[in-house]
Amino acid sequence: QVHLVESGGGSVQSGGSLRLSCATSGYSGPNMAWFRQAPGKEREGIAGFGGGATTYADSVKGRFTISRDNAKNTLYLQMTSLKPEDTAMYICAAFSRSDNFQVLDARRYSYWGQGTQVTVSS
Repeated sequence: QVHLVESGGGSVQSGGSLRLSCATSGYSGPNMAWFRQAPGKEREGIAGFGGGATTYADSVKGRFTISRDNAKNTLYLQMTSLKPEDTAMYICAAFSRSDNFQVLDARRYSYWGQGTQVTVSS
């Protein structure tokens, strides 16, 4: 059984930083990613590992960094230069259902955490 538990969310002012964590059990493979979903909007893939590469959405490229600590079974998302439009629930995902989908396509993943809320005020 795979379990993903996110933490590290909170409220920050524009320009601030946060580091999100996703503690993982039952899965140690390479296919993991971060998504976010704001109220009334579709789930957006923002950073992920897959196909031997790291992929970022244009909206976060240069500001966010995804990493993992295999010894701790934890996935991280370092977020800097945060903007109000980054406000969303941030959710980690694991396991590739199919290589037919891109790294930042939600259909690629089988397991999801509950999410951690990030709120950025101007």
